[in-house]
Amino acid sequence: MELRKYLLPGLVSVTLLSGCSLFSGEEDVVKMAPLPKVVNQFTPKMVWDKSVGDGVGDFYSNLHPAWQDNTVYAADRYGIVEALDANTGKQKWKVDLSTRTGFFSSNIPALLSGGITVQGNLLYIGTEHGKVFALNSSDGSIAWQTQVAGEALSRPVVSDGLVLIHTSNGMFQALDQNTGASKWVVNLDVPALSLRGESAPATAYGGAIIGGDNGRVSAVIMNQGQIIWQQRISQPSGATEIDRLSDVDTTPVIVNGVVYAIAYNGSLSALDLRSGQILWKRDIGGVKNLVVDNGRIYLVDQNDRVDALNMDGGVEIWRQSGLLHRNLTSPVLYNGYLVVGDGEGYLHWMDTTDGRFVAQQKVDSSGFQTQPVVAGDKLLIQAKNGEVYAFTR
Repeated sequence: MELRKYLLPGLVSVTLLSGCSLFSGEEDVVKMAPLPKVVNQFTPKMVWDKSVGDGVGDFYSNLHPAWQDNTVYAADRYGIVEALDANTGKQKWKVDLSTRTGFFSSNIPALLSGGITVQGNLLYIGTEHGKVFALNSSDGSIAWQTQVAGEALSRPVVSDGLVLIHTSNGMFQALDQNTGASKWVVNLDVPALSLRGESAPATAYGGAIIGGDNGRVSAVIMNQGQIIWQQRISQPSGATEIDRLSDVDTTPVIVNGVVYAIAYNGSLSALDLRSGQILWKRDIGGVKNLVVDNGRIYLVDQNDRVDALNMDGGVEIWRQSGLLHRNLTSPVLYNGYLVVGDGEGYLHWMDTTDGRFVAQQKVDSSGFQTQPVVAGDKLLIQAKNGEVYAFTR
């Protein structure tokens, strides 16, 4: 098992499944739920699929496709970045960000880890080497590259002329959008043991809201890099090291002056945007991004239950427990349905009214790790082996 920024969000279940007892001294077994039997009400149509590099394999990665102006951008861990036609999957350009050593023509892998984010004429991607690249969206050429404070695991977020990066050592850093120059760095603090992954910020009204590995949500003024409030939504407790993990690794969601955030082994909390005061809490933990839409919060908890709750008080509307420990992706709303991928490469479609399964399909045997992406009328998802799939309903 990998510790201190090397403990994967999905690795807790995997480790326990193998009978590892590093933390409790006892052998616990977590079993993946069998595939639920679903009578498909429709069959999503695969429009195209395209192999992009070698994927991420079994490594933790936040890489996922991005979409803008009829172009899909995708990457693999080792340095390949491609631009694809959104309608056909045909390659527009391809670049390799690995470093050529000249020694028997070998390359040092780029270890791409955070992204892709595309905005305007640039796309942004971070690496485990602590580097952030900005590429020209027209041809993939490097506009700038900057060394940051640590592994760039979170998705870069672009706002107010800044590129915001949350690194593995707890540093929250702002780069100039046009040059990559560092503007400020804020230390969010990290405990001795945490999950591998970092919260990407949400931005509003000149401020950035971000989760930390210490169980806190922080608000930072972007033009100054100054923390204006912090609120703890998870308190480390329990008999084992895993029980005491309290990371807030998801991207907070801001709606109508309220911040919604969730912590591992912690709670789903609603906070006042101005003060950070807790408005309500629910005893639900997780590491997957939330979906907030039309008065509801949709989430995947740390045991892979899928929940729908009311935004006003967090009252449960429905719960789907048919996918326990199947290593689900974050959910996404597409064409009126809630969609998640799982570690065995299935896509599961749920009715947002009551959580019933309405469709299920096996897509890729290597499995899924990162969430689907809505690209206009299409749904994109990238498998761990690098294959990118485009579906329509």
